[in-house]
Amino acid sequence: MHTVALAVHDGISLFEAASACEVFGVDRSDLVDPWYSFTVCGPDRARVGGWMRSDLGHGLGSLLEADTVVVPACHDLDEGPPDDLVQAVRAAYDHGARVVSLCTGAFVLAAAGLLDGRRATTHWLHAEALAARYPRVEVDPDVLYVDNGRVLTSAGKSAAMDLCLHVVRLDHGAAVANALARRLVVPPHRTGGQAQFIPAPVPAPDTAPLADLLQWASARLDQPLTVTDLARQAGLSPRQLTRRFNAVTGTTPLQWLLNQRLHRAQELLETTDGGIEQIAARTGMGTATTLRRHFNRVVGVPPDSYRQTFRERS
Repeated sequence: MHTVALAVHDGISLFEAASACEVFGVDRSDLVDPWYSFTVCGPDRARVGGWMRSDLGHGLGSLLEADTVVVPACHDLDEGPPDDLVQAVRAAYDHGARVVSLCTGAFVLAAAGLLDGRRATTHWLHAEALAARYPRVEVDPDVLYVDNGRVLTSAGKSAAMDLCLHVVRLDHGAAVANALARRLVVPPHRTGGQAQFIPAPVPAPDTAPLADLLQWASARLDQPLTVTDLARQAGLSPRQLTRRFNAVTGTTPLQWLLNQRLHRAQELLETTDGGIEQIAARTGMGTATTLRRHFNRVVGVPPDSYRQTFRERS
């Protein structure tokens, strides 16, 4: 069973810590068995969120027993991360653990030397400080998260959930991650500048505007749908549809269709052995050339490389 340890320290952010607890610490064995074994490690009576104190049975030394170590946000960047936390995280990494930072937890990883020469991200408000304090880190403030294999970093606040779900996707595949995201009511679309492996969206809640249309279109991604087709199905004019689409999804109908097709392609690359030409046809992209062009532009890597990466990690 894969063990995930949350590295608690005095004054950590409750929001990011809760994201990790919700994803890894709740039994999801009905989705995949076994799920994760989850522990919280740190000093006793640590302050969480500035007002809540925790009683822990595992010290920071227990991070050495974890397969994945999650480091939530720091509380005071001016003071710098605690030395015992930095040393424990470094020791866990040297022992073979995968290390994941959420929000300003990246400062802990940087202090441990784990981000030297690597691309990383953190909350955009603190990206300049991270770059100035640790010049050997390639800080990218415009993405939701960065995956470097055994070292992963996320942007601030809700991006922590994106990265936690990405870890589930790496460990258990797209179907499990999507099912979990649906339970957590993750929005079906997030605007962002992520340049690599973006999480597949989940269907909109039944109560959301345009839910029926989105479901209808999602079932027909292999067909050459147009804005006129979508508007006719929704009983709206193309102009009305575009306005409503932007209000609900934050993007245009055609961009939403492209995103859904790329997400479907990601799932097929992860879960099937179909060729690129076949996947292009099943996702409405037409040809392998078209799929490769859009996939490389949006996801950041060619479809073949994406498949190889996720197959190896699975």
